[in-house]
Formats: sequence, C-alpha cells, structure tokens
Amino acid sequence: MRLPVPDLLLFTSMALLTAGVAAAAPHRDACHLDASDIAHAAPHAERGCVERWMDAHLRVNDLLTVGTHNSYKRAIPPADYRLIAATNPKGAQELDYAHKSLTAQLDFGAREIEIDVVYDPQGSRYAHPLIAARTQTPLDPAWERAMQQPGFKVQHVPDVDFRSSCITFKACLGIVRDWSRAHPRHAPITILINAKDGKTIPGGTPLLAFDEAAFDALDAEVRSVLSPAHLLTPDDVQGHYATLREAVLHNNWPRLGAARGRILFALDETPDKVALYRGHRASLEGRVMFINTDEQSPAAAYLTLNRPVEDAERIARDVKAGFLVRTRADEGTWQARANNTAHRDIALHSGAQSVSTDYLWADPRFPGDFTVSLPHHAASLCNPMRTATRCRSLPVEVAGKADQAAAQSAPIAWPARRDPTPDRTTLPPVEAKP
Repeated sequence: MRLPVPDLLLFTSMALLTAGVAAAAPHRDACHLDASDIAHAAPHAERGCVERWMDAHLRVNDLLTVGTHNSYKRAIPPADYRLIAATNPKGAQELDYAHKSLTAQLDFGAREIEIDVVYDPQGSRYAHPLIAARTQTPLDPAWERAMQQPGFKVQHVPDVDFRSSCITFKACLGIVRDWSRAHPRHAPITILINAKDGKTIPGGTPLLAFDEAAFDALDAEVRSVLSPAHLLTPDDVQGHYATLREAVLHNNWPRLGAARGRILFALDETPDKVALYRGHRASLEGRVMFINTDEQSPAAAYLTLNRPVEDAERIARDVKAGFLVRTRADEGTWQARANNTAHRDIALHSGAQSVSTDYLWADPRFPGDFTVSLPHHAASLCNPMRTATRCRSLPVEVAGKADQAAAQSAPIAWPARRDPTPDRTTLPPVEAKP
C-alpha cells in the first residue's frame, strides 16, 4: 500500500510516536478534540492527542487491517501431500501453505484471524484421520490427547488437511484472549468462523451437521473463554434501533475508544447456515457472532466479499454505507507462486476493512517474496475510503518493536519443496476447501 509523499511523511512521524519512540510533546492545550480532522486536532502530531482524537471520532468500521486466512493451519507432511497430489494436483497446491502461531500473527499486526471448526460434542470423533492411516504418518501425542476432549475442534479438511497450531476451539480462543489481555489498547480483532459440515471424502468420518443446538454450543464456548467486556457483539451495535441493519446504516458502530481491546466474531457461512444461527430473531439478538449475509437482511452488518476485482463496486458501496467487509489479497497460493501483487494492491485499496492473506511472511520456496502487510508495521490504519479527509490513512495502532521481533523469530514449519512425481497410492478425490 503506497501513500502520497506528504501523507507518508506524516505517517512516518505518527508511526514513530505510536511505537513509543521518544519525541518532544507539545503542551496538552494544543490538542483540539472537537476538531473535525486530525490535522487540526493535533497540528504537531502529538501522540496522546492523536490517540484521543481517534478514540473519540473513529468507529469500528473506520479502520483498515490485514488478517490471515485459515490462521491455525500447519503444513501438510510430504507423504500426505504426495497422496493428495496423486488424485488432485491443483487441489494439493491450493492446500500448500502454513502459518506461524496465532500469537506470532497478532504480534506481527494481524487483526483478523479465521478459524474453521467441526462439531464434536462427545470427543474423539475426528481423532483418526484417514490420510495419516494411509501414509502411516505419526500423529503428535498432544494432538491425539486433545482430540479426545468433547467440544469443537479446529481443522481445515478433516481426514486430509487436519493439522492445526491450536487443536481445540477453546485453545485458539484462549491464545487470543491472553494476547489481548497483554495488549489492552489493541485495535478490535475480528475472528471469522467457518462451521464445517457436509460431505467428506469416501471412507472418511462423516461430519456432524450444524443445527441450532450446535450453534448454541459454539456461542457458549466463546462465552466460556471471553468475558462480556472482551466481546463486541451484534447487540452492542444494534443498541436502541429496531434492527442491526438500521443501526449500521445510522453508523452506530462503537467508537474506537470503546472498542479497543475487544474481539468480534463473524460467522462466514452459507445462507442456510446463517439462517439456522439467526433462528427466529429479528436480527441477532443475544447471539455472539455477526453473520455474512446480504445488504437487505435485518441482520446485515458484515459481508464477506472475497473477490476485490470483480466485487470492487459492491465493496466500495457497502463500506461507504457503513457495513464491515472482508476481502482477500490472495487465494489458493497462486498470487504468491507468481509474485502477482496486482490483486493484493487492489484488495488493500478496495475499502474493505479486513484484507486476508496466507502470506504475512513470504514462503521461501517461491521467488519474489510475496507478502501482505500495512506500511511501517501498522496493525491498523484509518480506512482511506471512510476517513480520507479526516485522518489520511494514518496508523491507529502500530505493532511494538518487541512484538515485531518476537513474531519474526517465532518458528514455522514451512511446507517442504514438493516432488513433482505423484505417489501412486490411492486416495479418494480431495477438493481444496476455502
């Protein structure tokens, strides 16, 4: 993401201040919190004044962040990969990425993560993945123990691409909670949820369907880990309005000062599933999560629009109207393999508040070092489409130097360099999953 030179100079000054670099602060009287824009509020870019102005004037939908797709995902071992590639080479390539831990991603500045869950109320349902049995790949004993526990498990494609840096949903939530407690001034974090059910590969474990009881249990797991003060829910936005959509169109999102340190959830699913989650509610009263729905729904507040090129006009229209939008900077590893940055740059300039990637860090196997991030280690910026005349893409939050260093040094098991010769062992056809 590139900024004009005057904005870049102001951004750099602000980034240094926000990161805690020593600077002479003007007298407190120089701060004009009633000013309509940041240039008049803090003419000397004084750190405390800038933050107070942002906290008072910006709302949750006025930000821009980068996040990660399938944030828990670990690399597929070579033997498993060869078996997948033998039946679906393209699908295997689309599954061939991995992430550092959730803590490292948050330290580096990600403010949106994505978690896929499967329903396992009795425990142990998904503890014997088919592909590991076929390839005789050893399973981590800690993974096996965690899979015995009742509750939601975190997996991308059960029986095939099942390895996760946090194995249970509660474990993932606990990591985010602990990081948030240690960083109470962070910009709001969005957690996207995919509720996995439906078909599986032949011979695999049938996935339990998500019904209203399953979604009640999912909300309960969130509330068992995160306190009400930690959550930003649909009810917090709807307030006194008749519907959530009406509240959004009246810009009733919480102000930044009230939303710092909080976490919001969005159920990124099909119309049938989000209808089950919503039930007979007028909007989403009492629910933990926002839902991916159309702009006319009474429950409309959040939309997943993953095609920033094809959906450019819709994204811009929805963002200007007040909705939260998530899009993607890359998909299926293809942009990273070709170092195609055009799609990424369109996503970052689309207006979408969350831009998701598989590449906070460059995959060392691919030339070009494809990555996605905001300038100067920013974790969140003023959204240029919504705040262009007010705060000019300035940083709302910058990842601290110690956090950046910890993130850079955090370990990751990158996917291995792949042998183009497929394994001829048979495995039922495998489709890459979003």
